[in-house]
This record gives sequence, structure tokens and C-alpha cells, in this order.
Amino acid sequence: MISSVLVANRGEIARRIFRTCRTLGIATVAVYADPDTDARHVREADTAVRLPGAAPADTYLRADLLIRAALDAGADAVHPGYGFLSENAGFARAVQDAGLVWVGPPPSAIAAMGSKTAAKRLMAAAGVPVLSVGPEPAEADLPLLVKAAAGGGGRGMRVVRTLAELPAALAAARAEAAAAFGDDEVFCEPYLPTGRHLEVQLLADAHGTVWAVGDRDCSLQRRHQKVIEEAPAPGLDPELRTRLHTAATAAARAIGYRGAGTAEFLLAPDGRLAFLEMNTRLQVEHPVTEAVTGLDLVALQLAVAEGEKLPAAPPPTQGCAIEARLYAEDPTRDWQPATGTVHLLEVPGVDVEFDTLPAPAGLRLDAGIGERTGTGSAAGTSTGGDRITVHYDAMLAKVIAWAPTRRAAARRLADALARTRLHGPATNRDLLVRALRHPAFLDGAVHTAFLAEHADQLLGQDGKSAPLAALAAALADAARHPGTGPSGWRNLPSQPQLKRYRTGDGTELDVRYRLTRDGLLAEDHPDVQLLGSTAESVDLAVGPLRRRYRIARHGDQVFVDGPTEHHTLTVLDRFPDPAAQLAPGTLLAPMPGTVVRIAAEAGRPVTAGQPLLWLEAMKMEHQVAAPADGMLAELPVTVGQQVETGAVLAVVRAES
Repeated sequence: MISSVLVANRGEIARRIFRTCRTLGIATVAVYADPDTDARHVREADTAVRLPGAAPADTYLRADLLIRAALDAGADAVHPGYGFLSENAGFARAVQDAGLVWVGPPPSAIAAMGSKTAAKRLMAAAGVPVLSVGPEPAEADLPLLVKAAAGGGGRGMRVVRTLAELPAALAAARAEAAAAFGDDEVFCEPYLPTGRHLEVQLLADAHGTVWAVGDRDCSLQRRHQKVIEEAPAPGLDPELRTRLHTAATAAARAIGYRGAGTAEFLLAPDGRLAFLEMNTRLQVEHPVTEAVTGLDLVALQLAVAEGEKLPAAPPPTQGCAIEARLYAEDPTRDWQPATGTVHLLEVPGVDVEFDTLPAPAGLRLDAGIGERTGTGSAAGTSTGGDRITVHYDAMLAKVIAWAPTRRAAARRLADALARTRLHGPATNRDLLVRALRHPAFLDGAVHTAFLAEHADQLLGQDGKSAPLAALAAALADAARHPGTGPSGWRNLPSQPQLKRYRTGDGTELDVRYRLTRDGLLAEDHPDVQLLGSTAESVDLAVGPLRRRYRIARHGDQVFVDGPTEHHTLTVLDRFPDPAAQLAPGTLLAPMPGTVVRIAAEAGRPVTAGQPLLWLEAMKMEHQVAAPADGMLAELPVTVGQQVETGAVLAVVRAES
């Protein structure tokens, strides 16, 4: 019997596993790298073991350190979570060789699915349909998707639409795959731009029982990474659902699977179903399956690891559940990841945290950053100040909604996200809300190109409400510093107060107002009345409408939460220093990261859009390109160099 579990992971998945362990009476052990010293998963564990260093390669990817930590802490089992070493057969064997229980599938099953090319051959032999391209792709095979054989999470993937692009795409994918996975093997398969990404949750025991625990649709993706997932997959007729589940269980039986895993498939517009890969671990999106079945998949993983036998069949599903991943990134800037401090995360209406959601529960929050949950309008609140760094991926939290119908679940989730207060780096929250409310999504017309196809509606900025939000920010600042400006009780009119802000999309706003005997006089808002203000809230009447804004300031950032919109404003100096202005054509690092490749040389001409270099941050590579035709005047960075946000990467002097 397992008495103590070390979770060889971090963040929300470590906290999720701890939640079940506490319910079962199992002691917990956390591991942490230096950036995670004060992380919530570390504080919640019964015991925590430091892994000296910051980079994953020196900490969470060190099998020897993780096993030593388990032994030193007295754990008798290791749960790998997802990511890091969760699908590393060598790590699984090493855990077992150390006399510890491995809460996962047999190492042989992990190895069988570890290479996508080998896995496809194995699945084809087992009668599972697969996508394939010959060793020499031809025009008839286009478009193609180049993929890393040992990859995942969108790393080492390139879309190729002409054969002329193929050599460069193969080289780039190999380089990224080698850096990410230590294996540069890549392969090609047909690219279906409007296919659907379907998957089946599997659970198998050591006694021959294999469950297909329902299915999920994970088609809404960006950069081949999932953004919104749901269970069950919408719009599948009974025959197709049966084919999907039958193929998934055949895949599990072919490799002698045990524990929780996921078989992933691509559904073509013409109805063809093809095996993509098998994830030999718990999935990020497992909560939606828990929501519609009432199962605790982590508890079942532990039970199977202890040798227990599953019932003959899983419970039936009921209702629908949808999960949205909150990422620290800016979709309007090519999904650029963001770093910084999360000062507040408040998700109203959260009923449970890291718990199963049998009907008729409503909302669930899974997060690695510190939040406290409860019921009512203040549920799911965090004021912890957790730091988002470049060392790990950009996911902040997952919000999951259950309802009797799919449309009701989408409405509940969209409303919760729209009301969420999230103060910190830029996020994809607005995109998630728009996607969940989009008519095509509500009609079930989902596919892997959904976000790109509807980008015009999903990626727009709400610029109309920003000036009023800036006025509210200025009035809150005046309330925070009373007596520093004109009082309004004068015989002669005073000069207007001036505050300057920059919005998230770079727009600069000047707010000019006066507080007089007759109330607020705002130059750009003559019809606005001030009903009341403090440093934390401002009530305005706009014609017949009353609007209340909640304000929070951290450093030079002001977070303004309106009734239905949210704004992050940067306070600007009223009189900027001319010496601080950068030369035209200066390219700055948008985030901390590492320069991994350079494709240009200082003193040479460049063309608009030409790649100059690549930065790696949050498990993704980000291309920096020339903004215009001209001369690359400066390139003050080298491969391997660490840069901070705002560092000068290059200077391009445009042609006159």
C-alpha cells in the first residue's frame, strides 16, 4: 500500500495530485527548483526537497536528483504528473529499480509510444488507422506537417505547403527537436488544416481490464497547442464514437498498457479517422472527463499502481464540460508569452478546487499560482504575487465548467472568465471569452484552424472602453493622493489635471479633467458624472448608465476592472526624457529569454520580415524579424546569451 508519494513535477499538476493524496490519507512530497522556492505546491506538500538550480535541465529533468529526493524524503511512490519526465521510459525504470512504486504505465509501454514513427508502425500492425506519407513526399501529399518523433506540445512542428519549403522546414524542425527533446528525428504526415483533434481517455489495470472513459475534443489550438477542450466530443454519431473507442482500446491492448493514458486521433472532414499518438500519462485536460463521469482519475491511477482491479466498465457520462487554459501570453502579438508577477487571480463562482465534478457542480479552478477558493462572488481569489518566469510554460490556470448541455457549459465558462479579475502579465482571457461565445463554436463547428479562421473576431482589441477606464484610473489616483492637485473650491478656474497612460495594444491616452463645485469636468467625456471615488473604486454615470470600476495599482501598472471589460494601463511620465528615446528601428527583447539562433550579420542589408534571430522562452522559440527594408546596423547579441525584457537585440536602419 502506498503511504507517501513524491510528485516529480511542479505547479498546478503537483497541487492537483496532492489534493487527491490528502483525500486518500497519503503523505505528499514536493520537489522544487530555485524559482519555485515560494510556489504554492511547495507550501502545500508535507515535505519539500530542493533541486538546486533554475533551468529544467538542471532540476525537474534530472532523474537522479528526483529519485534521491524520493528516497531521502521517505516516499514509497513517484507520480510524474505531465510534461518533464512523465513519458521517459528510462526514468520509469530507474524509479522501479530504486524500489519505488511508479504511478504510471509500464516502462515498455512508454518506450513503445516514445517515438511517434515507431508508434505508428506498431498501431498499423494492430489494425489502428494511421496517417502516413512515403519516404519521398510528392506534390500529391501536400500540405505536409513536419513533426518531431520524440516531441510534443507543438515543439519541432512545421507546416509545409510547397516541396521547395520542405528542406528548410526539416532543418528547422530538427534543430528545435534536438534542443527540446535531445532527439532530432522528424517525420512527415499529411496536414489536415480543418481536421478535428479527438482523444479517448484510457484507463487499464494489471488484470486485463481496459476502459475507454469517454472522449474529448481538443481542436481549438494555437501553435499546435491546445487552448479549449471539452467532453464529450460534440457531434459524433454513435458509429463514429464506437470506432474511436474501439481503436483507442486496441492501441492500449497492443502495448500491454496499464494506468491512465490518452489515445489521440485526427478526424478528417471526410470522416476518416487516424491515430496521431498516445500520451502515456495524465493529460492537462483530464478535468473535463472527471466532470462528466464523476471519477477521480488520480485516485484511480494510484489504485491501479497498488494492483487493484477496475470494475468491468466505467460509469456513463452525463452533461458536458469545457476547459479553458489561461496562458500568460498576448494573442494579438503572435501569441508572445509574458512574464511578471500575478498580483491577483479572482474567479467568481468557483465551487471546488482540484476536486471531481459530478453533476450538478458548476465551476472548477486548477491553478499552480496561489488562490483560495470558496463559494459566492469572492471565490477563487489570490493575492499571492506569484512570479511567472521564462523557465516553464506559460499556462497560469485552467477553468472548467460543467452544465447539462454544451451551450450551457460554454455560457457558464465564458461568463466566469469575463468576470475574472486577473492582475499581472498579459493573458489570452479575452480570446477565450470570444471563442466560447462565437456562433460557430456554439454550433459545434470546431476544428484545428478555428482560431486562425476567426482571428478577425477573436483577436480584436476593445479600444472603445479604454478612455473611460483611463479616466477611472486617474480619478482613483486622485483619491489615493488627496490634496496634491486643485481642490475645485476656487474663485478662478484651475488648469485641468493631466494623466497619461498606455494601453495593452500600445495606444497612448491623455486624460484631462477638473474637479469643480459642480462636479467632474472631463474634456473628452462631457456627459460623465462622478458619483464617488476611492483609491480602489470609482463610480461613474454615463448618461443613464451607472458603471463601477475597481482599481488596483502595482508599480507603474494600473488594473481597471469594469462591469464587463478589463484593462491594464501603464502610467506614463507627463514629461518624458528625450534622451531616453530609442533610435528608429531598434528591436527590443519582448521577454526574458535565450538567443538560440542568429540568421543575419551586422552591416548587411535586410528586407522587411526577414528573420534576424530566435529567442527561446517558456518552451517556445520566438522569431525576431526586420521591421523594414534597410541595413542591419547593430546586432549586439550572441547565441546562448541570456537577455532581459527590453534589451536591445538589433537595430535596423530603414532605407530612406
